[in-house]
Amino acid sequence: MTNLRDAGAVVTGAGHGIGRALASRLVAEGARVVVNDLDEDACKAVAQELGAAAVPGDCSSDAGVRSLIGSATETLGRIDVYLANAGIDRTQPDSLQASDEDWARMIDTNVMAHIRAARVLVPRWLEDGRGGRFVVTASAAGLLTMIGAAPYSVTKHAAVGFAEWLSVTYGHRGIAVQAICPQGVQTRMLEQAGPLKDLLTRDAALTPEEVADAWVASLDEDRFLVLPHPEVAGYYAARATDTDAWLAGMRRLQAKVDELTGVGHE
Repeated sequence: MTNLRDAGAVVTGAGHGIGRALASRLVAEGARVVVNDLDEDACKAVAQELGAAAVPGDCSSDAGVRSLIGSATETLGRIDVYLANAGIDRTQPDSLQASDEDWARMIDTNVMAHIRAARVLVPRWLEDGRGGRFVVTASAAGLLTMIGAAPYSVTKHAAVGFAEWLSVTYGHRGIAVQAICPQGVQTRMLEQAGPLKDLLTRDAALTPEEVADAWVASLDEDRFLVLPHPEVAGYYAARATDTDAWLAGMRRLQAKVDELTGVGHE
């Protein structure tokens, strides 16, 4: 499915940022859209603005995912496109010491939410023979890494890994899978990045709308990796071609961040 007109689409984490932009672009393309967000007020406001349906709630838990998909199916008749966009970053200054609670919450939202949704949707798409499109909003951190953010890096790698597996396993049976992997995007998460903000914007920070545009443009070629920042492809290739050289370069970036934050200079 590359034509979005009349498609039934669900966007999680649609109250702000990339999710909101994806929902807006879907509506502009003629899709029928359900928006979801843990922030009930934001979810309802976006739905009202776009003419979409609001299903607020937690899209990360098994019960929450099943409730969302059930409500969205009642509203849309069928879910053709599912954009697993919701994601969180609870990174603390020393992410090696992130608590088990923070790890668990990020794994639930950034990884298990995708798995739980696919468990429900993929069998339905296979059963009726009409297929579907499953889109994960990951991050360039899922292809490279994120300085100073162990849980975020690990969970985004896992999100890309699951999407790859889903594509390999079901792509020949009509299930299209994509992973959107931007670098810096002008969202609340970027504004809260502290000293990492400059690092994340060394290549221009895009607007959420530009990320949504990149995803829609990718449908013509039905690409798995959606790279709103094209330069990420070069970084990804360099990482694979000479991992040691790439790691050395990343350590140099880490040293610069350490200087900015005073780490190692006590």
